[in-house]
Order: sequence, then C-alpha cells, then structure tokens
Amino acid sequence: MEARFLKLIMDVLSQPAVLVALISLVGLIIQKKPTSEIIKGTTKTFLGFIVISAGAGIVVSSLDPFGKMFQEAFHVSGVVPNNEAIVAMALSKYGSFTAYIMFFGMVANIIIARFTRLKYIFLTGHHTLYMACMLAVILVVSGLKGVPLVIVGSLALGLIMAVFPALSQPFMRKITGNDNVGFGHFSSLGYVLSGLVGKVVGKGSRSTEEIKFPKGLGFLRDSSVTIALTMTIIYLVIALFAGPTYIEKELSGGTHYLVYSLIQSVTFAAGVFIILSGVRLVLAEIVPAFKGISNKLVPNSKPALDCPIVFPYAPNAVLIGFFCSFLGGIVGMVFLGLTGSIIILPGVVPHFFTGATAGVFGNSTGGIRGATIGSFANGLLITFLPVFLLPVLGDLGFASTTFSDADFATSGIILGHIAKSFGATGVTVTVVGLVAIAVLFGFFKKDRNNSKSANIEA
Repeated sequence: MEARFLKLIMDVLSQPAVLVALISLVGLIIQKKPTSEIIKGTTKTFLGFIVISAGAGIVVSSLDPFGKMFQEAFHVSGVVPNNEAIVAMALSKYGSFTAYIMFFGMVANIIIARFTRLKYIFLTGHHTLYMACMLAVILVVSGLKGVPLVIVGSLALGLIMAVFPALSQPFMRKITGNDNVGFGHFSSLGYVLSGLVGKVVGKGSRSTEEIKFPKGLGFLRDSSVTIALTMTIIYLVIALFAGPTYIEKELSGGTHYLVYSLIQSVTFAAGVFIILSGVRLVLAEIVPAFKGISNKLVPNSKPALDCPIVFPYAPNAVLIGFFCSFLGGIVGMVFLGLTGSIIILPGVVPHFFTGATAGVFGNSTGGIRGATIGSFANGLLITFLPVFLLPVLGDLGFASTTFSDADFATSGIILGHIAKSFGATGVTVTVVGLVAIAVLFGFFKKDRNNSKSANIEA
C-alpha cells in the first residue's frame, strides 16, 4: 500500500501538466469562478502543458540521433550529462527518500513563499523530482538516515525552489515586460550568467528579433523556417562526417542517411513550433488562475514555470543560444581532454533547452552579442560544473552520466563538500540555518514596512 501511495505521489507531482492543472483548478475555485470557467481554465492549462510536453518530446527524439552521430563522427567518449538517465539509475536505490523529499519539499516551498520574501511557487514537476533525487543521494552519502534525512532534504528542496526563481526574476521582468510569472528551471545560474554577460558586452547591439534579412530572404523572418533550414544544414554536415554505414545500420533502419537527417532536422523545427504554441496557451490561463492562490494562500506569490515559457519572446535567440551553448560545450570538452580531466561530452538535449533559454536571457540585456556570448558562457558552465559534482555523488559518481544543469551541479557541489567537511551535522545546521535566516529576514522586513506605514499615517 505504501509503495502504491508513493507511486501515486511521484506520478502526480512529477508531471507538470497534472500539477499545473491542479494549481489552476485550486486557484479558480478560490476565486469562486463559475463552474464553466473552472472547467475551461483547468482543461486549457492541462492541454497547454501536454502540448509543451509533446513538443519537447519531439525535440528530444530528433536530437538523440544527432548526439550519437556527433560522437561517431568525431570519435569521442566520456560522461554525458543527462538528468533523465542519472535519475533513472538513482531511483532504484533512492526512490522512497526521493518521493518523500519531493512531496514535503513542495510543502516547504509554499511555507517559505508564505513567510519569506521569496514569493515563488515552483511548478516544474519533473525538475522538482530530479532535484529531490539528487538531494537524497547527497544526504545519504553524508550519513543522514530516516526522518532527519527527509526533513533536511525537504527544507533544502523548498529553499532551492524559492531561491533560484528569485535570482532569475530581474531578467524575467525584462524579457516578459511584466512581473506576473517567475522562472522555474534548475539551470538559473547559467541564465543569470548569460544575462550578466549580455549587460557587459551588449551595449548598442540590436535584438536578435531585429535581424534584417535581404528582400529575397524575407522568408527567414519566419522563425520556424529559419530553424528548419539551419538545423538541416547542421544535421547534413554531421551526417556526412558520421557516414552512411553507421547511420543506416544503427539509426535510420535502412533509410538513406541524408533523407533520414533531413527528416530529423525538420522534425526538430516542428517540435519547437509545438512548444511555442503550448506556451501561449498556458500563459493565457495559468496567470489569471494563479491569482486565487496568490491572493488567498500566499500573498503576492508568482508561479515559477519551465524554461520554454520564455521561448516566444525571442525565437531567433532560441536558435542562436542552442548553437552557441553547444559550441561552448565542445570548447569545454576539448579543454578537459587536453588537461587530462574527466571528459564531459556536450549533451545535445541539455544544450538545447539551457542554451536556448540562455540566448533569450542574454538577448534581453545585450541583444545579438549578449545572446551569442552569454549562451556560449552557459555552455562552458554546464560542461565544467559536472566535473566537480561527480566526486560527491558516491557510487553514482562513477556512472557514465550525471546531472546536466547548472543549479543541480551547484547545489550538489555545495552540500556535498559541506557533508565531506562537517558530516551530517554540518549539512543539517547549514540547511536549517539558511531557512531560519530567510524567515527571520522576511519578518524583519515586514515589521520595518509596518513601522514605515505607521509613521506615514501618524
């Protein structure tokens, strides 16, 4: 019975579509909307996230053979960062702790948002699952067990779910032009880095969305066409290096290798198009619905949503960011190889999602130069951070894969090294202390604001 209950919790909370639809349902009910509006808003939110997930699935399926072709073409091997792969390996041993930390971590996130200035409710369910899993691994390695492990892990997860959206929010306001939505994707440090790089290098650089094409190339103003044509060129070049024998025997099932590459490249563009459509649908529903929760349960809170939420604001930056981040991954891989370190291969899927998002953040502060150099910096960051994460993951540190995004690596490195230096007690004191400081600071700020209001009234 307990196993079935844990499975139910994980299946519900790890599915963004279900989780966000429930949030929408609760928000609309709290606002006492008519039944017809509740049904409509909940269903469209659910539908929108299913559309986003479907688009993401198409993108991932088209990028998987690209990554294999790249490794075959250039004969490289090493550790491939991939959240799904490392979590699948870890859940067999740490599944129960992961489920408890995930559930109570979401509760902690709401409490922290209620009583601190970190007013963000993290709604990206699968990233919550991945972070819960990594925390379970780190805390077990540190020596924590049973209930203390769950308590410390839940508090750490709740705090992480509130802190990283807060770091991203200044850039989100610039990207979206409002303060209605937070950012919930655990590679925030890469995006913030890209935004800061954009500020430094982008003075006078025009936006990626203002790129002017010659009259005869006017069709390139359509981002879907640009993405399809660009990916076709890249895919065909890599296919030529990988060769027909490998592709037709190992990947395409006998389909001509160039035809197969062409189909995969346009399939990628179709996936991006579907993601953009789903984002527009979700934004139209979740923000009004979330006001019920914001007004009643956690005043002034914001929903922190997955990274595709920013893609429609700069589609050209999405493509630029992907390529420049991937290039940064290649440069980082070569550097690691030359220095004799563990070689981190550029995972195409993480470089697409984090690189594309970094491109949007860099563009918001520094236009084309910001998108280009900022996303390149993101590529370097997510290549080097896993090198320092692997030693603190215990047995999982010897796997051929690891966590791919910047916030996972940074959180794991910090907690892992605290555990190595000070043990379970040090981790517990650190996590509980940080949560207490956040709450006390929130109360202090609240009292000071109340005092100001009282003085004004007097």
